[in-house]
Amino acid sequence: MLAPKNRNIRWFMLSLVFLATTINYLDRQVMGLLKPVLEKEFSWDEKDYSYIVMAFTTTYAVGYLAMGRFIDRVGTKIGYAVSLIVWSLASIGHGFVKSTVGFLIARSTLGISEAGNFPAAIKSVAEWFPKKERALATGIFNSGATVGAILAPLLVPFILGHYGWRETFVWIGALGLLWIVLWWRFYNIPEKTKNLSQEELQYIKSDQAGQTEEQSKVPLSELLKYKVTWAFAIGKILTDPIWYFFMFWLPAYFADVFKMDLTKPSLPLILIYGGTTIGSIGGGYLSSALIKKGWEISRARNFTMLLFALLVVPVIFSKYLDNMWMITVVIAFATAAHQGWGANLMTSVGDKLPNNYVSSVIGFGGMLGSAAGILFPLFIGIILDTFKKAGNINGGYNIIFFIAGVSYIAAWGIIWLINRNTTVNSVSEKKI
Repeated sequence: MLAPKNRNIRWFMLSLVFLATTINYLDRQVMGLLKPVLEKEFSWDEKDYSYIVMAFTTTYAVGYLAMGRFIDRVGTKIGYAVSLIVWSLASIGHGFVKSTVGFLIARSTLGISEAGNFPAAIKSVAEWFPKKERALATGIFNSGATVGAILAPLLVPFILGHYGWRETFVWIGALGLLWIVLWWRFYNIPEKTKNLSQEELQYIKSDQAGQTEEQSKVPLSELLKYKVTWAFAIGKILTDPIWYFFMFWLPAYFADVFKMDLTKPSLPLILIYGGTTIGSIGGGYLSSALIKKGWEISRARNFTMLLFALLVVPVIFSKYLDNMWMITVVIAFATAAHQGWGANLMTSVGDKLPNNYVSSVIGFGGMLGSAAGILFPLFIGIILDTFKKAGNINGGYNIIFFIAGVSYIAAWGIIWLINRNTTVNSVSEKKI
């Protein structure tokens, strides 16, 4: 069936999800960019900063499962709204704290509430898009993470330079409260959207035979029976910690190794995070295009994920490069590849499970991925402090880049082993 030409409401709904994801990453990126300022303000060392990052990742892990279950229970509209209201207030709250403990509390609240973004976003895509368009839709909304990461190096130095670090948290956090107005006014599931044409509704449902929109409670024990649950979880466990490093430590990496002034707009960071847009949309487009050409869905996803896993490998060799712009290009390919990888990994859940399972499975896998990232920041802090004291901070980063380079290939291999005998689309035959 060809896509309807007279109505494209699904793309408008996707734009709301894209904006939410942009705000999500804009909020969480502020901390990394303000790290040098906050270290001086509160006398932090690398371990102190790593504890704050761990507070975020710990509550993010708990929040992923809790928010995923909550969203499947109450629906996308209410669940997404609650998540974003709380994380916006938490982001604003950073600007009012006066101690390290205050940052731990604010960061923890941000973590548990921001965890609702991706379970809600993936569920929205499953509700509004046929399977053949889902990876592209996921890639598009996931590129909002890139836009947020690009806007942060532009907005944060400006607000910081003119007003201060406290106002930076407050102003950027307030953006989410504006989004709520649009979301509550316009979003609903397709069956309850009055201006949706029958033609577009039929197109959305064209390859979702047997799936319902009922918001029933699914026991966690049931979710654990599916191969896709564990394949998704393994992918998150092995690659989420690497993404946290890219998000939270790249600004510090360029400041430490290349003496970059983070109080000014940082072109290398803008280029790196800008490149993730290409990876996110390109990864979604590639697998969707292969499916439209007749490839089986799982084959298209696996091929695309392998391609992007291979693109991360070159960061292993960053230690042989001493030119900032060459390293910027290598890291840009790696971060772009992560987004292409992630778009297909997340979409694979909706490919194989009913819509009312999606947020819970995304939440379960996201919880384990975040749990894996809880200790990784501490490891990074110890490594960097050790090498910094030895006068070789770059050596510490080289170890972390090596781990990043092998993680995606390892994840792909394990996922392939889990799914290698899965050749049908029937959910019942994908149980362990």
